Amino acid sequence: MDWQTSEDTVPSAPITESDARMLLGRPPATGAWRDGDAVGERRFAGFGSFRTEGGQELPAYRLAYETWGELSPARDNAVLILHALTGDSHVRGEAGPGHPTEGWWHDIVGPGAPIDTDTWFVIAPNMLGGCQGSTGPSSIASDGYEWASRFPYLTIRDQVAAQVRLADELGIDVWAGVVGGSMGGMHALEWAVSMPDRVERLGILSAPPVNTADQIALNSVQLEAIHIDPRFQGGEYYDAGDGDGPHRGLALARRMALLNYRSPTELNQRFQRSWQSGVSPLGHGGRFAVASYLDFHGNRFTRRFDANSYITLVEAMNSHDVGRDRGGVEDALGRVTATTLVLGIDSDRLFPVDGQHRIARGVRTTLGDGAVVVTSDFGHDGFLIESTAVGAHLRQLLESPDR
Repeated sequence: MDWQTSEDTVPSAPITESDARMLLGRPPATGAWRDGDAVGERRFAGFGSFRTEGGQELPAYRLAYETWGELSPARDNAVLILHALTGDSHVRGEAGPGHPTEGWWHDIVGPGAPIDTDTWFVIAPNMLGGCQGSTGPSSIASDGYEWASRFPYLTIRDQVAAQVRLADELGIDVWAGVVGGSMGGMHALEWAVSMPDRVERLGILSAPPVNTADQIALNSVQLEAIHIDPRFQGGEYYDAGDGDGPHRGLALARRMALLNYRSPTELNQRFQRSWQSGVSPLGHGGRFAVASYLDFHGNRFTRRFDANSYITLVEAMNSHDVGRDRGGVEDALGRVTATTLVLGIDSDRLFPVDGQHRIARGVRTTLGDGAVVVTSDFGHDGFLIESTAVGAHLRQLLESPDR
């Protein structure tokens, strides 16, 4: 679960005084992008009513998205990139008005890059339920108030159904490629299973065929960290002033998540038992450097994300089971007809490589001999950091012939 911001796309490092100054001031009640904020490179597509798998209704919804490259006259060169849990549409580009962080995959997407925007028309939407321009809990409902706790429960399949409408709106009947990592890999897999005729090539990076009990357990304690923050107020916190929102619970949830995104090897090598300052943490009030690292990135996260969206998206991730109501995982994977790259990271303790091997065994059209396993000390976030290795495999996928 990763997110694609600078803290996740570079190796871990001790926090400097300059870093700490970035977080001076009280965090807002929500770090969501709101109407009236700078649009940046976002585009928007609006849609009518949407009924979820659970039977709840959104009277209308919007998806924010960004594009790179040019769509061919035949509309046959479109590549869909699907982001991870707390990501957004800003795959490539600078930080600036409307975009709190730089693009999260700039080494992978761009002119001459593995996903070459001189060849491919790349589209990246912010998923339904998110907080960076797409409709989510921080969006205003028809009564003039934020959806907040009223926002419907979403599944991975709901989010893909919303993306299908975007593809239809853009006139893209068949994707030349669908690529996603982590939660985005769940979406990519769902696309290829539920609509095999609409996906020519498929890239699944560091994602499982089902969210297991272990993964749901890890998620449950993150959600509880948010729920028990007294400033969460049952999700009704949007009128709170700076510093009075559920930032402590959200920051703690993020700190828990970061422990799953990185490997013990990296944390031990980077931080060892070093102190953050000259004050000893052994009974004298000082801190270990690794604790300061987690605290900094947890606090930074609250300035660009929304607590209700975090809950909505984690619960959607918990819904992931590609075999649900399809006769089981293997029967579902047998539906995939796209040329498929399945890639995992050997040190991933969030979505271990046995999940990627299971996907590769079940998909009959896997590129090469099963799942590709990249050796990395960076754990789950290796699919974002190991750009050279990951990019080479993505380039091979997109250069493979149409099915």
